[in-house]
Amino acid sequence: MIRVLIADDQAMVRTGFGMILGAQPDMEVVGEAADGVEAVELARRLRPDVALMDIRMPRLDGIEALRQLAGPGVADPPKVVVVTTFDLDEYVHAALRNGACGFLLKDSGPALLVEAVRAAASGDSLISPSITVRLLEHLTPLLPGRAADDQGLSPRELDVVKLTARGLTNAEIAAQLFISLGTVKTHLGSVQTKLGARNRVEIAAWAWERRLVG
Repeated sequence: MIRVLIADDQAMVRTGFGMILGAQPDMEVVGEAADGVEAVELARRLRPDVALMDIRMPRLDGIEALRQLAGPGVADPPKVVVVTTFDLDEYVHAALRNGACGFLLKDSGPALLVEAVRAAASGDSLISPSITVRLLEHLTPLLPGRAADDQGLSPRELDVVKLTARGLTNAEIAAQLFISLGTVKTHLGSVQTKLGARNRVEIAAWAWERRLVG
């Protein structure tokens, strides 16, 4: 069972998400939090597999709650999916840098909500390629241009990074580059080490910040 914590200050959102996830045979909602302070406390106490985290919450916003739960230096962090809307693009970069493993739009619908939780639980940071790409693309103009330092990445690793940033899955990357799925995973592991990235969303953000994706 995938154990899920839902953190959102809107009771209707918590109830709706809870009904959708609770109806899945492989999911269990283990807790609900109405603010950031409660979210951090419940996450630490209940140790859910996945936490859905709203950004705008009272007492403690979702970015700071995320930082406390999964930010740099946190040992054994939970998988946190940030719940956002397009008018919150200024927060996306902060979320990436503080350990978010993906994004979900509140109006994405039940199927994507379920997909988001399963993807996060399995360690896949790309919840929905189209959403991740749109958020990162929308965010890019808000960031200062970065030098095109390749951080020691090989040409093939850069190919993998660019396709990851475009939202392709590992299988799609393998097919496009005519390499095995295992080779894609090996390249991504090497890229994470060289960039100091915690997950593939951070890899995608690195590529978008440096204008590597057209």
